[in-house]
Amino acid sequence: MRTWMMMTTVIWIGGMAGGTMGASEYLSPQDVVASADGKLLYLSLATADAVGVFDIASGKLIKTIPVAGTPSGLALDDKSNRMYVAIAKVAGTVCVIDLATGTIAGTISVGHTPVAMALSADGKMLYVCNRFGTSVSIVDLADKKTTATVAVLREPTAAALTADGKWLFVCNLLPVGPADGDITAAAISVIDTTARKVTKEIRLPNGSTTVRGIAFSPDGKYGYASHILARYQLPTTQLERGWMNTNAVSVIDVAGQSLVNTVLVDEVDLGGANPWAVACSGDGKYVCVTHAGTHELSIIDRAGLHDRLGKAAAGQKVTDATSSGEEVPNDLAFLVDLRKRIKLSGNGPRGVALVGNKAWVTEYFSDSIAMVDLESAKRIGTPSIPLQEPRPITTVRKGEIFFHDAELCFQHWQSCASCHPGEARADGLNWDLLNDGIGNPKSTKSMLMAHQTPPAMISGVRGNAEAAVRAGIRGIQFAVRPDEDAVAIDEYLKLLKPVASPHLVNGQLSAKAKRGQGLFEKAGCAVCHPGPLFTNLKEYNIGTGKGREVDVTFDTPTLVEVWRTAPYLHDGRAATIQDMLTTFNKEDKHGKTSGLSAEEIDDLAEYVMSL
Repeated sequence: MRTWMMMTTVIWIGGMAGGTMGASEYLSPQDVVASADGKLLYLSLATADAVGVFDIASGKLIKTIPVAGTPSGLALDDKSNRMYVAIAKVAGTVCVIDLATGTIAGTISVGHTPVAMALSADGKMLYVCNRFGTSVSIVDLADKKTTATVAVLREPTAAALTADGKWLFVCNLLPVGPADGDITAAAISVIDTTARKVTKEIRLPNGSTTVRGIAFSPDGKYGYASHILARYQLPTTQLERGWMNTNAVSVIDVAGQSLVNTVLVDEVDLGGANPWAVACSGDGKYVCVTHAGTHELSIIDRAGLHDRLGKAAAGQKVTDATSSGEEVPNDLAFLVDLRKRIKLSGNGPRGVALVGNKAWVTEYFSDSIAMVDLESAKRIGTPSIPLQEPRPITTVRKGEIFFHDAELCFQHWQSCASCHPGEARADGLNWDLLNDGIGNPKSTKSMLMAHQTPPAMISGVRGNAEAAVRAGIRGIQFAVRPDEDAVAIDEYLKLLKPVASPHLVNGQLSAKAKRGQGLFEKAGCAVCHPGPLFTNLKEYNIGTGKGREVDVTFDTPTLVEVWRTAPYLHDGRAATIQDMLTTFNKEDKHGKTSGLSAEEIDDLAEYVMSL
């Protein structure tokens, strides 16, 4: 376990101007952007509802600017001296800050939970990723209004705009479609900003999920996207050599709008869990990647990377494991001699901004920021600069830290958040866990309300969530931990709150959903899914078991936030609620739906998706 809470390598360098945080409040710095002159850093302080201004010369947080909600993305327009801040809430907004005065100059309405943005070079257009709106808002900044909304695949969380403003590349956090096929993978949506529509989807390699960051090279030729590359089709019998989860950067040909290849940012016996942000140095020499799970920064020789990728594509042997392009995504030694792997002193690095030959990395859980010299960096830890005096670590905060910390895991391959990203939800994959035998993969469950709705696991093999948390530490992270660690994780998970469905209209059921509510009763759905938990905590055979599981009973899951947990059924075979109610409910064992019309099925699905 990391001992950053003692702050032994951190020196407090002064107080904060512009306001004082409460005694028990954390800052949780996440996103970071640098001013054009390289003198200031702007930080989104996620749990303080503020934007911080950090002076590089003095090494101090000199100002905090309060905003009306969680700041979840930043876009800086140096020419107009304005900062655009995405505020993550249901009725999402972009807050406009006048940096000269440090005041709010206005707000712009966008979609559900805006989280990342891209600003056009001329400062006229802003592109906003609405995570739970599954869309991108195109904002005309002169009129301060959304002029178009473009649908993307699933939970857009990062975006990069080409220099000419013609193409927007959008990272979708999770895969779409059923999970029981040969391929399950997230993709990058490419938006034609003139036509204002998605014209291409670049599928990442099988098992790609939790796509967190994207950046373009200075010449605009290549993009680099960070994500997990899961080996979900293997039984979870071990962790060595990336058996379960590996961690990756995919290289994109921007002009060709295609995948070049995917490289692993792990090592043979040491994972680099939970890659988050990506940035390219201004001189094009380096690609930098933060590792939120292992508290590191990778500095990759960009020219060397492309040279090696080119040789592999030409069939040349470049490592002991790689003599072709197809072998690259499985080669844990591919980046040997091309990457510096820098251990940071803080906890939970997420955002990164490059200023000259320095990388500035936000450290979410330790309320600090690290500076790494790209040229002289060594593998040993680099000191962190605290942004405020250390606060007491509550049990809940400790549980959140442990949930995201891959250093608790054998060889650091994964954290709990690797399979439960996005606030302890689900990764959209099937996993063949050992708790119910081998050869029967199950869809990852969200942790929302897990402690209130026993039993745990989709086949009910754990009596409650407490037992499942401890079994996960032993049998998924292959670790032995003090029970107090599991207790803290329990407390964190118990406090998870559902997010309001994007299917609601002003917080209320739509007319369509209200019709579906009546059908929910008529079809018998409410018998097994009664409110307020929307589960009766019982198990049933609903006719979906296969092979030796044909007569198996499965846990009745809560339907709260089911709009967020696709695909459906125990093995993720149903891509949509409609599929679950029709194609996979032929005998009416899962509600009496065979007599419903197509319109009624849609109404019923709308109600369920509104919960």
